[in-house]
Amino acid sequence: MPGEHPQPDRVIGEGAAEYRREGFCVWSRDITDRIHGPSVSCNDRYVKILIRVVTTAIALWVATLIVSGIDLTTASTPRKVGTLVVVAVVFGLINAFLKPIVKTLGCVFYILTLGLFALVVNGLLLWLASWAADKMNLPFHVSGFWAAFWGAIVVGLVSWLLNLFVHDDKPAT
Repeated sequence: MPGEHPQPDRVIGEGAAEYRREGFCVWSRDITDRIHGPSVSCNDRYVKILIRVVTTAIALWVATLIVSGIDLTTASTPRKVGTLVVVAVVFGLINAFLKPIVKTLGCVFYILTLGLFALVVNGLLLWLASWAADKMNLPFHVSGFWAAFWGAIVVGLVSWLLNLFVHDDKPAT
């Protein structure tokens, strides 16, 4: 009610409250600063996404060097980098949206093969990313299932190795 004082446990500090005609108002920024300290910017999430895209692009580049059948057919280095970044984004989006569905529907195959079916799924998703890159006229091509299969293994291993060097701020559980 207007004119009433707040409960003692609700007062955070001086300047945290302002009396208005409609009642007692506590500013959220003041509460956040006094309880938790200054809030961390949302940019951390974008930096993590950027790091993931860059590591996937590097892993795809290594796959083009190691696996025959995965080709990056452009001569200029800036175009190669741009193509790899776009394909990394496409591959990440495909993994983000389709992989949970495939894992749910193919749960029995994951169990029966003790998880080895994941290698087949990753290869097929890489092959799908190659098809999407072809539809976007990008010079990235995976020539068949076995190239996609071995390429997915290389991408997974290189991404894992690169992620060992990326610090994660998650608290230990």
